[in-house]
Amino acid sequence: MAASMFKLSVFLSLLSNLNLGLWPEAQKSVATFPPSCNSIECPSYDSIEVGNGYEVRRYNSSEWISTAPIQDISLVAATRTGFLQLFDYIQGKNKYGEKIEMTAPVLSEVQPSDGPFCESSFVVSFYVPKKNQAKPPPAEGLHVQKWTSTYVAVRQFSGFVSDYDVGVEAAALQSSLAGTVWSAAIEKSHGADHTTIYTVAQYNSPFEFDHRVNEIWISFNLEE
Repeated sequence: MAASMFKLSVFLSLLSNLNLGLWPEAQKSVATFPPSCNSIECPSYDSIEVGNGYEVRRYNSSEWISTAPIQDISLVAATRTGFLQLFDYIQGKNKYGEKIEMTAPVLSEVQPSDGPFCESSFVVSFYVPKKNQAKPPPAEGLHVQKWTSTYVAVRQFSGFVSDYDVGVEAAALQSSLAGTVWSAAIEKSHGADHTTIYTVAQYNSPFEFDHRVNEIWISFNLEE
């Protein structure tokens, strides 16, 4: 039980809305390898291009466990709600009663609202470890997302994630992609959507005050 509570406290950093001014506003470099992936499993990918303020990756086929859409005005609050469901899941609250190793990153997919005071829709996801990929345990209120080979445009930033940060960083990623072939592919993939769906990826524990790595992802299809 003590170990479970320790894991919970470690990953509650994903839920934190702290911003104490101890970290730079944005991590200027891209393609930084998240240090947490040295100790816990992360999904594999190929780096396709590192550009000015962005990286394009191709993620391999994989499976993720995801929450139902969560309606909230705050990404931080929605991530807290979703992560607690996922934490229960990996601690054995699933059909098989199976405990599952923690992985990174935890993703919060954002479908932005139409107005500043309207609720957005958030889906929080956990990467299923390789040993469980063939048959992820089902659980009430959660569902499996099966990824085929997926392209993602990425921008990295440091510090503890706040609601203000994510909008600024997502806009910066779109700006850095402007005029590239990747921007055209994203526009084509998202079709007539008037808002761009993006994802916030969080990697670190609350005890890691330095070298924190967060990411904004915009996924898209690419015709080979």
